[in-house]
Amino acid sequence: MATKVTPLRAPATPASVRELAAAEKGVLRFITCGSVDDGKSTLIGRLLYDTKLIFEDQLATLKRDSVKHGTQGENIDFALLLDGLEAEREQGITIDVAYRFFSTDKRKFIVADTPGHEQYTRNMATGASTADLAVILIDARKGVLPQSKRHTYIANMLGVRHIVVAVNKMDLVDHSRARFHEIVASYLQIAENLGFETITPIPMSALKGENVTKRAETMSWHDGPTLLEHLESIEIADDRANAPFRLPVQWVNRPNLDFRGFSGTVTSGSIKPGDEVVVTKSGKTSKVKAIVTADGDLPQASAGQAVTLVIADEIDASRGDIFASPDARPEVSNQFTANILWMTEEELTTGHAYFLKIGAQTVQATVTSIRHKIDINTLEKAQGHSLGLNEIGFCNISTSQPIAFDPYKAIREGGAFILIDRFTNQTVAAGMIEFTLSRSTNVHRQATDVTKASRSLLKGHKPAILWFTGLSGAGKSTIANLVERKLAAMGAHTYGLDGDNIRQGLNKDLGFTDEERIENIRRIGEVAKLFVDSGLIVTASFISPFRAERDMVRGLVDKSEFIEVFVDAPLAVAESRDPKGLYKKARAGQIRNFTGIDSPYEPPQSPELRLDTSSATAEVLADQVIAYLHKQGIVGSSVDQSLDFSI
Repeated sequence: MATKVTPLRAPATPASVRELAAAEKGVLRFITCGSVDDGKSTLIGRLLYDTKLIFEDQLATLKRDSVKHGTQGENIDFALLLDGLEAEREQGITIDVAYRFFSTDKRKFIVADTPGHEQYTRNMATGASTADLAVILIDARKGVLPQSKRHTYIANMLGVRHIVVAVNKMDLVDHSRARFHEIVASYLQIAENLGFETITPIPMSALKGENVTKRAETMSWHDGPTLLEHLESIEIADDRANAPFRLPVQWVNRPNLDFRGFSGTVTSGSIKPGDEVVVTKSGKTSKVKAIVTADGDLPQASAGQAVTLVIADEIDASRGDIFASPDARPEVSNQFTANILWMTEEELTTGHAYFLKIGAQTVQATVTSIRHKIDINTLEKAQGHSLGLNEIGFCNISTSQPIAFDPYKAIREGGAFILIDRFTNQTVAAGMIEFTLSRSTNVHRQATDVTKASRSLLKGHKPAILWFTGLSGAGKSTIANLVERKLAAMGAHTYGLDGDNIRQGLNKDLGFTDEERIENIRRIGEVAKLFVDSGLIVTASFISPFRAERDMVRGLVDKSEFIEVFVDAPLAVAESRDPKGLYKKARAGQIRNFTGIDSPYEPPQSPELRLDTSSATAEVLADQVIAYLHKQGIVGSSVDQSLDFSI
């Protein structure tokens, strides 16, 4: 049983009346941000103290900590109220995001105190991602600093539409009106063209409480609101309610054979029984039969409500799918542009594969190009081929499979994503989708009645991609050709894709730069995916030197449908064969970016098959592949083995 805590000073208005009045105004989410030691934590502590929302036990603890860790002598150090980590108190800095919930007679608030240190910019971005308003604190002595600019730009990028320029520590500059206006003018040069709906400057002293909750006689020249007055009165439009309906599926709720529902939180719009919905990736449509909650069925569900949709028809949907309005669907694409905030010391470089998580969807993704970076001091665009810690870039991104999304500026929840390192599982970047790179924005997947499973059944085997990778001259094409011949002799339906053949037709417009190599494999992967969907076993023979390229193709099909076959031959062995004379030309400098000579090859770390061409013949190695297919149940007794394709 929770302990009942009595506030230090009871509010004059009964709690029920306060809550009702606050509810009518709605909840305001805001953050405090800015540079180091600008007074962010102190400001929030002062707000809570002056609004009489610090409880007796909290106050007692605060007084003890102020003596031990504080910087104000015998006085209360309000910053310690928010700095809850021991490391924060010992160092006198804010490291993590601290959230506080409070209310006044007019409004409810959720405030996030974010770190000022550049090292913890990622934590500031976390706080800004759900905020309606940002309070940018600026030390009156120091003026606008690089971190003030960075936080302003990040807030804008993350969709914050309202800014308070809190010029703090005015008591240390003799409450100078001239100094205040000088700082505001400097700040507006940076922020006024970013598209904020409101920018409200307020001079204050958080430590003394001046212009925080009460007007300061020392700054009688300020004819604007106090901070609390502004926070209580500002109108924040809830764009989610007017946006098209979206419900990302968190899980399929099936407690018994008689019930099947799709659970998730409505991120935008509203829905009621009888409304038509579409599963965005499959294109399947149906109608809502019921909206179920723990408290009973609802006549309507709106943005922010967690519900379970019961659909009239038996349609296929799983975690990561999105239910949407058929007449206002999200984009579905595997290529788009996005703003990226890089949040780790290891630089972002193009071509590297990451996990991209957007809502409940997780796919493999590659940053294919950095269109420009943002100079945080001037906010000008600059060229760059990498992103360092806390740098911001406008990038093109390619995913292993199409994902459903909305532009971030239209629906925050539908356009926000993170990038995760595949090996360390560390979040390395936050991203906001701008627009799709698809040539047509009105193209949506058409549902078909004949499925991959039915096509596979007709062919008598399961579909798969046999991806042969290795150095030029390793024996990929030779072995792949033998495998396909053996499969054909068994009655299996196959098709062979080879690097040289593809570049004579589909990819004849591509060269051998890193970007063109990525596009080469992307196109091949899409073609192979279509063949798999048709029920075929595809042999694909490509050097594909980079793991990210191969992982990109792996992500296009089901897990069991991609079989990576590493045709392993030492460079010396491959070069000694040199059937096309390519190594000789590369050694002579006639061919640039040749794999194994002046361009690296990244061998598979855990391929499904490894074929050592230096210790066995191509025939024996082909039989190993066929044996693997039998073992995995891709081919078997259902395949007619009476046909003879031998030569």
